[in-house]
Formats: sequence, C-alpha cells, structure tokens
Amino acid sequence: MNALFTTAMALREVGPGVYEGELDKRWTIGPKVHGGAMLALCANAARTACGAQPGGPEPVAVSASFLSAPDPGPMRLLTSFRKRGRRISVVDVELMQGERTAVHAVVNLGRPEHFPPDGSHAPLLSANPVLDLMVPEPPDDVEPIGPGHPMAGLVHLGEGCDVRPLLSTMRPRDGHPPMIQMWARPRGVAPDALFALMCGDLSAPVTFAVDRTGWAPTIQLTAFLRALPADGWLRIIATCVEIGHDWFDEDHIVVDHLGRLVVQARQLAMVPAAR
Repeated sequence: MNALFTTAMALREVGPGVYEGELDKRWTIGPKVHGGAMLALCANAARTACGAQPGGPEPVAVSASFLSAPDPGPMRLLTSFRKRGRRISVVDVELMQGERTAVHAVVNLGRPEHFPPDGSHAPLLSANPVLDLMVPEPPDDVEPIGPGHPMAGLVHLGEGCDVRPLLSTMRPRDGHPPMIQMWARPRGVAPDALFALMCGDLSAPVTFAVDRTGWAPTIQLTAFLRALPADGWLRIIATCVEIGHDWFDEDHIVVDHLGRLVVQARQLAMVPAAR
C-alpha cells in the first residue's frame, strides 16, 4: 500500500525529546511546506514525547504560530513538557529547519470524544452544518487534484493524498460569504488524528471569494481534534467572518464518513495583494 502520509509523519528520536522528520515536495503549496502538514508533524512530536501508543493520549488542541516558511526537506522538532497530567498533558514543540524556527506549537494531549458502547454517535447537541451541505463521498464529477487539474501546479498535496475540491465553491462570490467545500483522504491507509488535523488547513484561502488568489501566509492556527475519524472520506468546509484589507480569518470544519465532527480549526492570515 502507498501510505505516503504515514511516511511523512514518521519521526526518528535523535536525543531526549528531540526528533527528526522530513516533509518532501508532496506536502507543499507552491515551493513552501504546507502549514497543516507542519502542524500535524508538531502534534506527532508531542504525542511521541508522551509515549504514543494505541488508545493513548491524542493532540486534542494544537495552537501553532508560523514564524518562517521552510522549504521541503529534513526538519528537527524539539519538545518540552509544560505539564504532565492524568487527563491532560501540555507539550511545547519547535519545528526547525537548520537553525531557524519555522513553527512554535503548544499541544494539549488528552482523550478525544468517545462514543458509547451501543454504537450510537449522536452528541448531546450539534449545530454541524456540513451534513446538510455535503454527501459522504465526492460525486463522480468532482475530480482529484492531479495532472490536468487547475490547481495541480500549486497544490502539490494532491501527490501525497487524494484531495477533491468542489471548484464551484472557490469562485468569486459577489459579496456572499465564502463556503469552500472539499473531500480528502490519505492514500493507502485510513485517516487518523494527524491527517484530520492537517485537513484543518487544507482549503484554498477563502480570499478566493473576493478574487485575491495569491500567497496568503498564515500567522496563527489553532485546531481542535474533537474525535478520531472513521475510515473513509473526510468532508471539509472553509468559511470566514471577515476579509479585511490586511487580515482575514478562516474556519475549517472537518467531518468523517459517519458524519462525526472530527476537527475544528481557526486561523488568522494575511490577505493576498491585489493583482
């Protein structure tokens, strides 16, 4: 099986709390490494420092500040504990390339939402908008990002995982709020916590709604892992509250094949320059 995402998240311990990893060109937007992939790698470093094991603590909240935009290649991750608790542990992570820090993340580790033994999935209350907007699997006419796709030259993540954006939701919206929709899944393996977290930053910038399609650097991103995803496609919508002249916010909601909320994410980013 072609488990490219699993390989991308692999870490090698080179010292106490210090790990090495690599994100190659498959995990880039343009020439630079994708922010969501780096956030997931930071989450994995924190989880590994806690002694990752099946059923163990997961990165339920990850808050990342992006300090520089690294090139694809080897990276070093330094971890330090802020708290070791029975239910919640907190780990600081610095993702570095060479001597430069690219990401500083604070990772809270705990148990994501559990589901009752009777197999029911219903939360006590839900206002999840995705279920009424998107079917569990992409329709046949929604093509994957790959050779010949309009986004293939920029979004190289299509080489590492199967990403299927609904292009009609990415066009200028004539003043209407954006709601970009897409489906995604890793190749060769089921989606896990780390892939779901990466999907919290998978959409094209919501500034496409106002025809600002250039580089939109993320300054800060916070993602919540609400539950572990079921096997199958993940459904993603990206929205915002306001696109200013300098700054915009962007929210992601990620839902699994069973309709369960698995990730919520919010970021602050810079508005691309007018063309």
